[in-house]
Amino acid sequence: MNFLKLIRYKNLLMVAVVQLLIKYALFPAFAIDMTLSPLGFALLILSTVCIAAGGYIINDIYDVDTDAINKPNKVIIGNKISENRAYNLYFALTITGVLLGFYLSHTVNKPPFFGLFVLIAALLYIYAIYLKQIAVAGNIIVSILVSFSIIIVGIFELIPAITLSNQSIQSTMFEVLTDYAVFAFLINFVREIVKDIIDVDGDYKQGMQTLPIILGKARTGKVAFTLTVITILVIIYYISAYLFMHYEAIVYFLIAVVGPLIYTAIKLIMAENTPQYKHVSFMLKAIMVTGMFSMLLYRFIF
Repeated sequence: MNFLKLIRYKNLLMVAVVQLLIKYALFPAFAIDMTLSPLGFALLILSTVCIAAGGYIINDIYDVDTDAINKPNKVIIGNKISENRAYNLYFALTITGVLLGFYLSHTVNKPPFFGLFVLIAALLYIYAIYLKQIAVAGNIIVSILVSFSIIIVGIFELIPAITLSNQSIQSTMFEVLTDYAVFAFLINFVREIVKDIIDVDGDYKQGMQTLPIILGKARTGKVAFTLTVITILVIIYYISAYLFMHYEAIVYFLIAVVGPLIYTAIKLIMAENTPQYKHVSFMLKAIMVTGMFSMLLYRFIF
């Protein structure tokens, strides 16, 4: 159980579920051509999950001192799992994920795609040892990597299957996937800023330069509020531009995404203490889930 907590198994499960929704709910609704067999797709999920799990571990290794201040009861490395074993788990998971990426890249006859897995693993390591200490930069990198877990499905499923006859529909599908990736980026970016507000005490004592340390918690909260409002406006624009004829989708997005985001924005501007910011963080995570499950709607829309 300590190992599962260390690799954030709930987050990894969500990544796998989202990728499954893309493959078996979103793509079939558009009747597009796909590349990977069920086994190949399972390996893509496993590769993504392994690299992400390795990223969580290396992040916790370099976060031990900070976590001892911010969340002392949840520190696993050094208490439940030794640092040496944690390093071994990190290398085992990361190498496994990268090697699976190498195999998959050759399976789809796109060897250069292998570089994506190396880049992701490298960014996770650089983030853990350096970028997380820099205001905004670390937040952006993490959010990009989260959104890339969506895009990578399109890279392996859509691009290798493109032909002259299906180029238009394949491109349209990739655009839809990119829209979801942008949504994931925006929600996660706000959540990362909120998490920095929650962890400000430990980060300050470790000499980090996060946004709340530079601007203060109140001003950073206003930044997060502004980004949340921007996200709401982006979603409303998307609904009005692309889903205006599909009432089921409009109702779903208003109830399951826009409404909760408005509630979250109100809570965010009113937040003053850690429990309130934790509630905002939880709401953003829940909105990410409801947003991704909207992929099921396309089976009914088209």
